[in-house]
Amino acid sequence: MQSQLEILCAVDFSDSARCALEAAAELARCSGGRLALVHVHDLPPVPGARFDVLPEQVQAEADDLRRKLEAWRATAERLVGAPVRAVLESGSPAEQISRAARAGRFDLVVTGTHGRRGVSRFLLGSVAERVVREAPCAVLVARPPSHEA
Repeated sequence: MQSQLEILCAVDFSDSARCALEAAAELARCSGGRLALVHVHDLPPVPGARFDVLPEQVQAEADDLRRKLEAWRATAERLVGAPVRAVLESGSPAEQISRAARAGRFDLVVTGTHGRRGVSRFLLGSVAERVVREAPCAVLVARPPSHEA
């Protein structure tokens, strides 16, 4: 018996992530595979810096991210027609996406890109490029349709 395709979709709540979500959901729906979403909250390292951030502010931001991720998960479930898992991580997005792909033994990572179209090729955003290099499985980089003529 063949196992189900395990798909991990990285979302950052952008238009390119919406494109990635739609592609990942379609692949999961058509293949009978399982879909999981991951959002990584980037905590930029600032050695020796002091922050005057109240714990309530940190909690409010985390709650906001959870609400957004839950909304995206609900959308994915409607598109796939099956349950979708969602995980909120913090750290370096590329590292955490690759780590999640490895830990979850995913067959495919789907991500968007903020890269710009070059004259003769596409330039990937830095996160997408690192995921392509570091992920332990195939990576599909989806981008919104170009509105250029």
